[in-house]
Amino acid sequence: MRIVFMGTPEFAVASLDELIKAGSDIVGVVTAPDKPAGRGQKVSESAVKQYAVANGLKVLQPEKLKNPEFLAELKALNADLQVVVAFRMLPEVVWAMPPKGTINLHASLLPQYRGAAPINWVLINGEKESGATTFFLKHEIDTGDVLFTEKVTLTGHETAGTLHDWLMNKGAGLLVKTVKAVESGRYHEHPQTALLTGEELKHAPKIFKEDCLIDWTQPAQNIYNKIRGLSPIPTAYTELNGKVLKIYGSELQTDEPAIQPGDFLTDNKTYLKFAAKDGFISLTDIQLEGKKRMGIEDFLRGMRL
Repeated sequence: MRIVFMGTPEFAVASLDELIKAGSDIVGVVTAPDKPAGRGQKVSESAVKQYAVANGLKVLQPEKLKNPEFLAELKALNADLQVVVAFRMLPEVVWAMPPKGTINLHASLLPQYRGAAPINWVLINGEKESGATTFFLKHEIDTGDVLFTEKVTLTGHETAGTLHDWLMNKGAGLLVKTVKAVESGRYHEHPQTALLTGEELKHAPKIFKEDCLIDWTQPAQNIYNKIRGLSPIPTAYTELNGKVLKIYGSELQTDEPAIQPGDFLTDNKTYLKFAAKDGFISLTDIQLEGKKRMGIEDFLRGMRL
């Protein structure tokens, strides 16, 4: 099959790499336009573009997906199938173009956690399992018929970073399996409505800065889940001495606090722990505004609290 691949971040690179290793005919790669980034506003290319250029693949970078010039160029690639991994929402004129349709790799067990940030919300909500899903695109976002899934049991201590990497690699293998099945015609489509078993449908909307602020009046377990679900990015944070304190790593302590939620205890040497509603969150990996990221002992060595 002639395949057009669509994706932008590092998460998508693993899938593109696995497809090429499996012998897929990638006739074009669609990714985000270059944009200025960092303090010097140096033009930055997406991870997918960098990989595609390094491997001699044709790259398309449309500003708007309904642009007539882009649509004509995409149609000229004469793809049998389109594959989407961590890209933006596609208009129907794009996803309905190839005769075999457009498949997507999503980082959750659909129909649960549809949306932009499934990896984060699965951990924030303290779920016991997660996984990856491949499905055919249709009108409503993340609602298409499911093709294959890959599950992982969660320990309760993963971070968004570690789960991201697991799903990135397992998802790449799942995508290759899906593409081969579509090519051979040996697959079954499972409507997501048939996969609902009466449980509450949970969503994974985009995360904003205000979502990352810690509310210390919440149960300690909830706060611990929030910290790991937002680590390393976009990162949970609180305030310390009038400055933003980002928290990348922590430990949950269930002993009853004798201080108010949000107050902290420290020996100024080895520990700094904040009181929650019913326990403590002991910080292990942090970054204070204006300083570099460091372990708690290094932080306390240079900071008197």
